[in-house]
Amino acid sequence: MDGGNEQIAIKFCFKAGLSAAETLVLVQKAYGNEALNRSNFFRSYSRFRDGRVLVEYYERDGHPKSTRTEVNIAAVVEMFKNDRRIASRMIAESLNIPKTVVLQILKEDLGKRKLCARFVPQSLTPRQREDRVTSCQDIIAMADGDNNFFNQIITGDETCCFAYDPATKRQSSE
Repeated sequence: MDGGNEQIAIKFCFKAGLSAAETLVLVQKAYGNEALNRSNFFRSYSRFRDGRVLVEYYERDGHPKSTRTEVNIAAVVEMFKNDRRIASRMIAESLNIPKTVVLQILKEDLGKRKLCARFVPQSLTPRQREDRVTSCQDIIAMADGDNNFFNQIITGDETCCFAYDPATKRQSSE
């Protein structure tokens, strides 16, 4: 239930001079399982005791209920299209919206998921799966045909790796 009818009953009982405990028993008897829970009931009763006259809920100041608007979704999409390696934190800071909302837009609206540090499509297409299997089978065939195949492969990059040395409890660049 939305709580409106219960609040009218609470206000009536308050005006009639009944205590909060007596009013709770009456509201639970009248509305059964659809009645407000105990904490919400006492919160509503205390509001009437403190001088509240309207039953309707007041609009509260502060953050809007959601910053996931069409404008923000379009802005996130545009930023993501321009730089697919952009961090969700950077998008959130530049648009002044919470990071959780940015992640929700990326996951639900764009269908992306986080894999390592990059967002990628949730699943490969059947064509992409076939290509991956074919490539792997070609590499296996080349390795089976040439005993020196792995000796001819040179790998590496210019990434700095940080190692954690538990004995000194510091990070060092290797």
